[in-house]
Amino acid sequence: METPVNQQPALQSSPFQKRKRLGVADIIIHAILIFLTICTLFPFYNVILMSFSDTVAISKQVVYLIPTTFDLSAYSYIFHEPRFLKAFLVTLFVTVVGTLVNLTVTLTGSYVLSKTGFPGRKIIMSGILFTMFFNGGLIPFYLMMKDFHLINNLFVMILPVAVNTFYLIICIAFFRTLPVGLEESAKIDGANDIQVLYKIVLPISMPMVATIALFYAVDRWNEWWFGVLFMTDINLLPLQALLRELLTNYQQVLSSITTSVVVQNTGLHPKMIKMAVLVVSTLPIICLYPFMQKYFAKGVLIGSIKG
Repeated sequence: METPVNQQPALQSSPFQKRKRLGVADIIIHAILIFLTICTLFPFYNVILMSFSDTVAISKQVVYLIPTTFDLSAYSYIFHEPRFLKAFLVTLFVTVVGTLVNLTVTLTGSYVLSKTGFPGRKIIMSGILFTMFFNGGLIPFYLMMKDFHLINNLFVMILPVAVNTFYLIICIAFFRTLPVGLEESAKIDGANDIQVLYKIVLPISMPMVATIALFYAVDRWNEWWFGVLFMTDINLLPLQALLRELLTNYQQVLSSITTSVVVQNTGLHPKMIKMAVLVVSTLPIICLYPFMQKYFAKGVLIGSIKG
């Protein structure tokens, strides 16, 4: 008996096409994760709302759930500081140049130290690990920076922290996991070690490079201690040090005059200044995450080795 032409054999449904029904345990786990996510994001949400609130709204309620006002007085107080633009440019320079220096020294150094046949590798690694646990102290460090003529020099916030020992060890461990065949095949084709590093190793290590770059960028953006310690010229202070100075000066005014008098004269509640400082200091570096997120999701060796 012939099968009719119009009739198609029933396709067997794949188990992956069936929608998985959530059990009680899955619902509980999802609920717990959602609750933890809310607990994590709520402080940021509260900080942003309080930075845009006015003194009346902050005085009435401590925790914000629904925005009731929109006031830019706190941001106006920060942005109208004459040194704000200079401090922002200083921090931008330190972040961009410092991150490039950090990546260059860390990636090249870790690549060399990941080679077991490199002469003196154990001695160098011992010296690097020694710096994680011991240092010469603040006064000798200051005198050394003075001898290097780095006082009132922006590179004092870059060169002394050119390498983070912990990040260097992470890169060394990562480079050791890469297949040796990749480098050997490149050297057979005539590539030297520098070409192997920048044309073979780094392109397939972008997830690790992006992560380390983000860590270094956050460190350089948040740099304020070296600025306070080594900068006697107030025009060379980084943004974080300037924001700290603005907040400290405002708190000193509060300590000498009652809060109600200050609020009445300036129209600014102390919490408004604190929250606005937090937003201004963290928002620019948070904007980097969406652009670097794609590297975190990629596999390390996708497309590098053909099966």
